[in-house]
Amino acid sequence: MTKSGIVCQTDGKTVNLDPKSALPNCINFVSHAHSDHLPNGNTGLVLATRETKEIAALRGHAISNHVESLDEFKLYDSGHILGARGVLFDDIFYTGDICTRDRGFLRGATIPKCHTLITECTFGKPEFVFPNLDDTIKRVNELISELYHKGKPIILMGYQLGKAQTISNLFGHWEPLYYHDSVKAMNDLHIKLGIPLKDVMGHTEAESRGLLAKKPWVMVCPLMSENNPLIKQMKSKYDAITIGFTGWAKSNMPFARKSDYSIPLSDHCDYLELLDLVKKSGAQKIYTIHGFVNEFASDLTKLGYDAQPLLENALDEFF
Repeated sequence: MTKSGIVCQTDGKTVNLDPKSALPNCINFVSHAHSDHLPNGNTGLVLATRETKEIAALRGHAISNHVESLDEFKLYDSGHILGARGVLFDDIFYTGDICTRDRGFLRGATIPKCHTLITECTFGKPEFVFPNLDDTIKRVNELISELYHKGKPIILMGYQLGKAQTISNLFGHWEPLYYHDSVKAMNDLHIKLGIPLKDVMGHTEAESRGLLAKKPWVMVCPLMSENNPLIKQMKSKYDAITIGFTGWAKSNMPFARKSDYSIPLSDHCDYLELLDLVKKSGAQKIYTIHGFVNEFASDLTKLGYDAQPLLENALDEFF
């Protein structure tokens, strides 16, 4: 692990995993298009899916020197967001961000057998076990129905890339439906890439036409705090109710944004799914990254695995 990201040096080649800069004379693998995984520099060869490249471009990150496949590198759908992949090479599997649950149009990740596993553990503590998706869908539909009967408009909130598309897909049957303008731009690209999302109006146009005054309605928005000016406006002007979707819904983390209702839903594995991922991989060595790295590695060690957190400047020891 370096300041630029994870560097693997094997069989005379250098592979950078989700590097902060795409460096020359090596292979740079970009797992998906969330901003914390996108490289800033464009001097090196980048291995990523077409979807990742197009979503990155929409978000202002141009990926040059792009290829979708390379010999000796096999990509596996990581189930995180559209276009997200893990990569297997030299018997090393790097998960990137990963989710093994089916969610709407997203299929759960495929886990290959490997000798060395490098896995994220965002929710790598036993307290993070998410409810069954069918139960979550039932709960939210009942909540929307209850609020509709009271004439309340509802704002469904999730990260602009990933969660917003999932909830647009899962709850797109409600009418009338609107998207926050930024979600509409991302959803429009997903539609272009073949994802079955409803093509509806953005919030600025809907408000300019006076449609938001005709309550109730459902709007899909990015995850925002209760102090966001738009949320304040929607509450004061239209008496809107917010429902936030996040894996941190039941935690005390400071970044678990407040909403009227908070629903546990994540684009990452929960604790039990992480354990199952490790088991399915058959890995003899596990490195933990991103999240509760020490806690999860410790739990794996107690279960008999050879596991440790991948820490910065520990590259020579590991590879």
